[in-house]
Amino acid sequence: MLEGGDTITIQLPLKLTCHPCSFLGLLTLIIFGKCSYSPEPDQQWTLPPGWASLGRANPEEELSLTFALRQQNLERLSKLVQAVSDPASPRYGKYLTLDDVAELVRPSSLTLRTVQKWLLAAGARNCNSVATQDFLTCWMSVRQAELLLSGSEFHRYVGGPAETHVVRSPHPYQLPKALAPHVDFVGGLHRFPPTSSLRQRPKPQMTDTVGLHLGVTPSVFRERYNLTAQDVGSGTTNNSQACAQFLEQYFHDSDLAEFMRIFGGHFAHQASVARVIGQQGRGRAGLEASLDVQYLMSAGANISTWVYSNPGRHESQEPFLQWLLLLSNESALPTVHTVSYGDDEDSLSSAYIQRVNTEFMKAAARGLTLLFASGDYGTGCRSVSGRYQFRPSFPASSPYVTTVGGTAFRNPYQITNEIVDSISGGGFSNVFPQPSYQEEAVAHFLSSSPHLPPSSYFNASGRAYPDVAALSDNYWVVSNHVPIPWVSGTSASTPVFGGILSLINEHRILSGRPPLGFLNPRLYQQRGAGLFDVTHGCHESCLNEEIQGQGFCSGPGWDPVTGWGTPNFPVLLKTLINP
Repeated sequence: MLEGGDTITIQLPLKLTCHPCSFLGLLTLIIFGKCSYSPEPDQQWTLPPGWASLGRANPEEELSLTFALRQQNLERLSKLVQAVSDPASPRYGKYLTLDDVAELVRPSSLTLRTVQKWLLAAGARNCNSVATQDFLTCWMSVRQAELLLSGSEFHRYVGGPAETHVVRSPHPYQLPKALAPHVDFVGGLHRFPPTSSLRQRPKPQMTDTVGLHLGVTPSVFRERYNLTAQDVGSGTTNNSQACAQFLEQYFHDSDLAEFMRIFGGHFAHQASVARVIGQQGRGRAGLEASLDVQYLMSAGANISTWVYSNPGRHESQEPFLQWLLLLSNESALPTVHTVSYGDDEDSLSSAYIQRVNTEFMKAAARGLTLLFASGDYGTGCRSVSGRYQFRPSFPASSPYVTTVGGTAFRNPYQITNEIVDSISGGGFSNVFPQPSYQEEAVAHFLSSSPHLPPSSYFNASGRAYPDVAALSDNYWVVSNHVPIPWVSGTSASTPVFGGILSLINEHRILSGRPPLGFLNPRLYQQRGAGLFDVTHGCHESCLNEEIQGQGFCSGPGWDPVTGWGTPNFPVLLKTLINP
């Protein structure tokens, strides 16, 4: 068993024999693309806005590439996730250990031998695996990588708010055909680091401030969601929570301490992060990084908090993929993880998106609760051959995560009922079929909503999201020692909901019960019990004549704008404390 993110170093076998068009085929076959296949033929490659090419990478420059090895027993894993997550199952809450998961999904010995020998023949060095042995990260020169991955051509790029440097290939890669049963994809070639969709809205206009608040702070959302001063962690359990950050930005402990000094005076809290996994830069604090930490620790107050900070910092690595590797390599993890990351579904290859979904299954089997922001662009929108379609976001569309949408106060200056925040991401996946746990709720919405967009805009049989929501409008954040108002996005609602689930886990642990784990099957069975139903408002979508920017609208029960609604803590606790 591996602790604390240690790695297994693979000693690649030294004996090598060659067979034409096999995994031990001659390098010339790889170079000229014979007997080859493309693992990610549908991976889009476009240079994101704000990025620029710096030209070809030096052939002797070192790269770190991650090889996703084919796993076993995925159907069995899916059934186990269903069993441990369904309150009606006798296996409910009997989660798998990391060793159990490794035993289940570990690649076959043939896959391990095949890939290791292939990499050895190409000159790969310092190959590190994870506890589940289904990822292999190796170092090699650009020259070696371009020989190994036929068609690839590595360039240097710079972009993003922090002028981040990365190495990527603008051309598709191919692998020897004999590797098709053994490798899902290779990470570190195409996908760029994500960008933040947080926005700072204009200052609200007010005439009379008596009895009003000036934006969302911990005291505001705690009052709205009925959290009292006693609703904090006990400090006596091993309960913990985490947020993960993939942008080239960091939080500062001094900002967290100042935030709690200003806004945390009415509840017990921790003023520092318990553990940082990854690299903390010394530059200016980032707004999103500050927001994630400050509101996770205000909602899940007095609970030990971890921060995954820019894992995969090497220029040729993908931070989100490296975070998934960390989850596969630590036996003791926080039970709740909140993540404000997303990409358009159609921008990702099928191989990548399916494999990431499997990684979420592995987490669910271990009893981890993964919450993802639903996005800040409503339904999203794209034009395909002149026809408009909604554009779902991933991982928000994964059936194995709990997706959090966004709301605003009906009166933006008073603690009132909530309405839809028009930016709240939501819709229907074009990749994942609708999971059985939500079929009834989605059918009810589709049959009862009076304001459905035309059916050609969305896939009514796909996984529908979000599942829940929380306030996402007009937050106060302390960044670089400065209190900043009116910050908005589902990057705010996600840590708030995550912290509240951490408080419920605290009660479950104190009463001898397992943590909540993958929440969705239970959430849909209980039809939103313990949540404030949000029934007013629509989110944004395509700006064309047909629908004029209006997407889906909220209504009674579940909807693809705010899910089942926002947390009413004492009722939600009562609903989720047993069994």
